[in-house]
Amino acid sequence: SHELRTPLTTIKSYAETLLDSATDSDERKFLSVISREVDRMTRIVKELLTLSSLDHNKLAIMKTEFSLEELVNDVVTKLSMEVKSHNQTISFTTATPIPLIYADIDRIEQVITNIISNAIKYTPDGGKIEVFAGYLYNEAYIKIRDNGIGIPEKDLPRIFERFYRVDKARSREKGGTGLGLAIAKEIIDLHGGTIKIESVYIA
Repeated sequence: SHELRTPLTTIKSYAETLLDSATDSDERKFLSVISREVDRMTRIVKELLTLSSLDHNKLAIMKTEFSLEELVNDVVTKLSMEVKSHNQTISFTTATPIPLIYADIDRIEQVITNIISNAIKYTPDGGKIEVFAGYLYNEAYIKIRDNGIGIPEKDLPRIFERFYRVDKARSREKGGTGLGLAIAKEIIDLHGGTIKIESVYIA
């Protein structure tokens, strides 16, 4: 994975340079495909490196005290442009006051970003994404709900497996790698937390 990063960066920069000067519509279309696929490969490489670090207990967990409410709000704000581009709506509500939590803020941000990004990807244009956070029984929690098509019941037990994708063609079209949820689970496990999914499939 380390060796792949340099050639991918080179391909990306050359594709973007050619795209800037391309005038033919077909040429621009092909270069855009190359650029998107390089981005997808780069994400896969990055996620594989993260999983490798997790497998060998080399992923550095740097715990500090921080506001979970502020972190979630920052992630929602950061993704709001993507939400807007799909004509979706996103809201964030805190059910109860949340004390400062002691965790790795960068890794928890990665988890929240992965889950909300998935909600955006698999919710139809015009859909709704709701984010909730609170504190109950001495535990902080985050809930993310959307009105997307859902996941078939038979697939739910495998949703956190590496490279597992419910709809491979659609996931590939959306830029999914099948690693985001696996990484999210590993990070939450490292923090001694739990992550789960409930879904009703709409055929």
